[in-house]
Amino acid sequence: MTVLSAHDSYLINLASPDPGLRQRSLDSFRSELARCEALGLAYLVSHPGNFIDDRASGIARNAEAIGVALDAVPGDTMVLMETTAGSGTAIGASFEEMQDLIELVPANLRHRVGVCVDTAHIFAAGYDIAADYDAVMRRLDDAIGLERLRMMHLNDSKAPLGSRRDRHELIGEGAIGEGAFRRIMNDPRLAAVAKVIETPKIEVDVTDRMMLERLRSYLE
Repeated sequence: MTVLSAHDSYLINLASPDPGLRQRSLDSFRSELARCEALGLAYLVSHPGNFIDDRASGIARNAEAIGVALDAVPGDTMVLMETTAGSGTAIGASFEEMQDLIELVPANLRHRVGVCVDTAHIFAAGYDIAADYDAVMRRLDDAIGLERLRMMHLNDSKAPLGSRRDRHELIGEGAIGEGAFRRIMNDPRLAAVAKVIETPKIEVDVTDRMMLERLRSYLE
């Protein structure tokens, strides 16, 4: 199965309390979503943003902006909110927080919102997929629902568990290790979930090909 997706600009911050920055972010996000619709892309991956002042207010601002953009750009492209490592004032480091954000999106538009789980990010946020994969998946399902999980960014982590530091490493060569990726590649619940690598580019074509071959070798 082939899935086409895009990632929005890292400069977008829909949770910003600054009216000018938030409006520019919303304009940019709406344009990104419109491009995805025009190109027939299934998903637009987006970081939840930084609340700066108050977490609950930032989540509410983010959800409101997502609703405005989806309402302005009808169609089939889904917005996938990406889990974060949780550094600073970043939103989305916990599954429960991500669910809070989704639940604040207007009900009639919520079917166009899903989640992208980055393995390096959730590990840095404290989810130990290396030692307790099953517990992490249960918590994800309980908080958000696996039906909302539409994409995974498969990255090992240079940073240790719970460090809140976003540092990607080659698959099987970081703090997460090979075992969790073997579980992911053989988990039938994740068979239809799109998977993307964002691992370090030592030699772009060579390294990416090596990572893809390594992931395929885990299939049983």
